[in-house]
Amino acid sequence: MAARKKYSKEFKLDAISLMIDQGYTRIEAARSLGIQANMLGRWVKEQQADDGQAFRGNGKLTPEQAEIRQLKEENRRLKMEKDILKKATVFFAKETR
Repeated sequence: MAARKKYSKEFKLDAISLMIDQGYTRIEAARSLGIQANMLGRWVKEQQADDGQAFRGNGKLTPEQAEIRQLKEENRRLKMEKDILKKATVFFAKETR
């Protein structure tokens, strides 16, 4: 089984440009680039749907995803701090008796 070929963001944007800016059909553009026409169609849909965030690559988050990750981390930290304070309250309540 052959490994999947990976294409750079620039290659994908240039391929989309062939269709949109230069008037090639999807089949013509795909044939000239040596890729499948359905792959090129998928790239066009992804680029139009993601508002400039398409083809980020692995590990690169959208601003919304980065904010969600940051908020989850903050939520986890605050829960941990709350648990520590509860345990401290119980400890000091026992000490005063």
